[in-house]
Amino acid sequence: MKMNYSKEFRVQPDSKVKLDKIDANYKGDEKDKESAQITIAKYVQRLPELQYLMYAENKRSLLIILQGMDAAGKDGTINHVMSVMNPQGCRVYAFKTPSVREQARDFLWRIHAAAPRKGEVAIFNRSQYEDVLVVRVHNLVPKEVWSKRYEEINAFERLLANYGTHILKFYLHIDREEQLARFKQRLDDPSRYWKISESDYNERKYWDDYQEAFEDAISKCSTDYAPWYIIPANRKWFRNLAVSQILVDTLESLKMKFPEPTVNIEEIRKKYHAALREEKRNA
Repeated sequence: MKMNYSKEFRVQPDSKVKLDKIDANYKGDEKDKESAQITIAKYVQRLPELQYLMYAENKRSLLIILQGMDAAGKDGTINHVMSVMNPQGCRVYAFKTPSVREQARDFLWRIHAAAPRKGEVAIFNRSQYEDVLVVRVHNLVPKEVWSKRYEEINAFERLLANYGTHILKFYLHIDREEQLARFKQRLDDPSRYWKISESDYNERKYWDDYQEAFEDAISKCSTDYAPWYIIPANRKWFRNLAVSQILVDTLESLKMKFPEPTVNIEEIRKKYHAALREEKRNA
């Protein structure tokens, strides 16, 4: 019987998260990477089918939020799990330092502009949560400002949910040792040099502060309508397995249906056969 990661990793509303109590190396009952890859392939094959159904139905949308420490695997998750989706109905947004234009508005302005329309999937690589994470850790705004944002984020996500957006938020959980090992991989692989940044190493001294900020964000903002999932992510293959299963299970639970035709199919079929006969006569 397969493990139900939708239930296992979902953070219940009003629960208190302690990340140091969660094993980032956890792999459940999965035997090994090779056997897991077979299951991942099935989920990855199913994802574009469900995305196509959502696009055709055009009644709801899906917002996927990826957060985690530097090198947690946000890009990797998008590449290995979600890149199979049709770009016509799937958009990826990477939220970096706000521009001058964005800073002149409320912190949710740029986020709302990127929210998915009906029939669409939006993937956020970082998100509105940066405004209760890096902003908090580096004291970019006073506590009396960022501390109110949890409630504002919940209200914003409630608004999206009320208008048909299903929200899945994934915290990719790695430990300090794994982060350092991944930084070394970047130093040893010329194809990853472009990912290297001095800030990555500078930010490590704030590890505990970030962990505390993530714990508060997840604890205060995991709701029935926008749940957080904490994904053990030291093993990249297990991360991909858990995320892909949760995505597929969630989309299948929506019981989506193709819309009824807006034309008379039988009449169109008759015209098709008539046109086919005409072409054969003229051939």
